[in-house]
Amino acid sequence: MRVLGVDPGLTRCGVGVVEGVAGRPLTMVGVGVVRTPADADIGHRLVAIEQGLEQWLDEHEPECVAVERVFSQHNVRTVMGTAQASAVAMLCASRRGLPVALHTPSEVKAAVTGTGRADKAQVGAMVTRLLRLDAPPKPADAADALALAICHIWRAPATNRLQQAHAQARQAQAQAQQRVRQQTLARKATR
Repeated sequence: MRVLGVDPGLTRCGVGVVEGVAGRPLTMVGVGVVRTPADADIGHRLVAIEQGLEQWLDEHEPECVAVERVFSQHNVRTVMGTAQASAVAMLCASRRGLPVALHTPSEVKAAVTGTGRADKAQVGAMVTRLLRLDAPPKPADAADALALAICHIWRAPATNRLQQAHAQARQAQAQAQQRVRQQTLARKATR
């Protein structure tokens, strides 16, 4: 599985591509940051992010995109920019028919470090170790994007099984309701 991880942000949007499957060594395919100038118009910044992400999608052809779920922050301005960049990433993936997975920061930290309260240095160190890199990717947004991709690769099989189980349960419930309706109609017809 090849996953593009996106750590959304208006000034620095971290991107990282990881390939592999759960339970096997993973490989970093690429890592970087899409940057926009802080003094530019918001519309131009979002277009720049879109163009940068489109280049990553063209170059690396991921099978899915993992985006950090926008988490409530104290600074409304920051969370708005993060949400806007996140929406651009989801749009770019959806336009290509790629599945999009959203993971919270604590889910990513727990998957990569074992604790949802890990700091940026711990995440960077574990990404470096898991991908067998010489040094942690810089800036931290790039390491976070790789961590998102790793998290998704490791969590996707369990998530898919859970979704399949839910779908089967819904189907079984619908079939049971249909049988009850048929039995009720049959009883009414014999009266």
